[in-house]
Amino acid sequence: MSSGKKTPESRTQPPGTDWERVKHDAASDAPVAYDPASDPYDPNDPQAVAAFWAAAQVRRGRGRPPVPVPRPTLNMRVDADVLAAFKATGPGWQTRINAVLRSAVEGGLGHKGRGA
Repeated sequence: MSSGKKTPESRTQPPGTDWERVKHDAASDAPVAYDPASDPYDPNDPQAVAAFWAAAQVRRGRGRPPVPVPRPTLNMRVDADVLAAFKATGPGWQTRINAVLRSAVEGGLGHKGRGA
């Protein structure tokens, strides 16, 4: 009877990946195949590798774009029903909380002598 745990032998591997060949090639320290017509540099030439990566530029992928003044992370306590109400409005609820707080600040809440 099986314990339900996966052993390395029972894991399925992605089709087309010959991991034994990959391990063998890595252990043998054989030269990496290189096609000058399609490859950007010769991976067997340390100077070519260093030159390629020295000139490489990191480009941001998907995700939130950079902002000039990042928002600080806030850890605060709110009533459970208030949080539930904002979360119930769907994705973007944190942005809506920020908008409510901004509106309160612009209305004068938070200045000395004002508010509750």
